[in-house]
Amino acid sequence: MTVMTRTGIEDRSEETQKYMICLDVDGTLVNHDGAMSRAVKDSARAIVAAGHEVVISTGRSLGATLPVIRMLGIENGYAVCCNGGVTVRLDARLEEGYEVVERRTFDPAPALHALRKALPTAKYALEDDQGRFLSTERFQDASFGVVANPVTHDEMLEATAVRLVVFSTDATAEEFGEAVSVMGLAGVTYSVGWTAWLDIAAEGVTKASGLEVLRGKLGHDLEATIAVGDGRNDIEMLTWAGRGVAMGQAPDEVKASADEVTHGVDEDGLATVLWGLLESTES
Repeated sequence: MTVMTRTGIEDRSEETQKYMICLDVDGTLVNHDGAMSRAVKDSARAIVAAGHEVVISTGRSLGATLPVIRMLGIENGYAVCCNGGVTVRLDARLEEGYEVVERRTFDPAPALHALRKALPTAKYALEDDQGRFLSTERFQDASFGVVANPVTHDEMLEATAVRLVVFSTDATAEEFGEAVSVMGLAGVTYSVGWTAWLDIAAEGVTKASGLEVLRGKLGHDLEATIAVGDGRNDIEMLTWAGRGVAMGQAPDEVKASADEVTHGVDEDGLATVLWGLLESTES
């Protein structure tokens, strides 16, 4: 087989071990301005070309994940979106190049009632079971991948949710997290982001839960799984993987959940991990 290395293309005839490599997007594959460096793009495409199973594992919704998948040249495989709420099968033969194979839904009403009482000025957005986004306060974000439809709070209560997003400008991420942790939200899984941003999924649903289903389907040993991420919503994934790698700029609790820490996103930390894996498996 031929593989790309740092110095060019080499012919490697011996079969090498294939890994299931699970990659976060924001803060890992792309920086916080949404840009992917040439080093990261080249290393990720080389990993794909070498035949490893690359699974994009992100809090983003499907529409915002597809451009990253295409940038890396992934034509066949799987992706986990919405923090485990949506699993997608990628197949270049399909008309759109993909199909949704699972949506994990929940009733958002109890969480919305609790959140609105505690955070009356927050903005809310919800991805429903049809992939549509509903929002209050003209709330839009690039991670949605589509333009949200404005609705009233009462209309949002009636929806079936895959993902519920809450954004508040009245607190820091730490203050927001402390407030949310004492709300007693039941029947959901949630994580607090870099800013005062809360992502909620169905109970027990995380990136790790979606990836574990795929691991069983694809037949990879847990020891042959690698995960790289930087956010609090990556903690379960980093703990689950045979090798969990936190980005250098990750919060301390994320680093503590990982087996190792690489350079930050602005220093191409992911590229360091991926080139190192290629060199170790292809030597």
